[in-house]
Amino acid sequence: MTKQYIVVHQSRDAEPTEYENLLADALELAFGAGVTEIEGVVDSLIADAVPAPKGQTWTTDLVLSELKRLGA
Repeated sequence: MTKQYIVVHQSRDAEPTEYENLLADALELAFGAGVTEIEGVVDSLIADAVPAPKGQTWTTDLVLSELKRLGA
């Protein structure tokens, strides 16, 4: 018997929020522009004026914690 594979977004319990979609779009733009390091992701989020949680400023630690929180 083969193991079943479920893509993570197939098992979510709600549609992504506006914030999650905005963050995902910004990450896609950054990676599409060739960004490969977390510092570049931070710079890109700041340059694209993506709002950070609780009005904070994007930092390496904040990006990593948000990605972990969102299960990315």
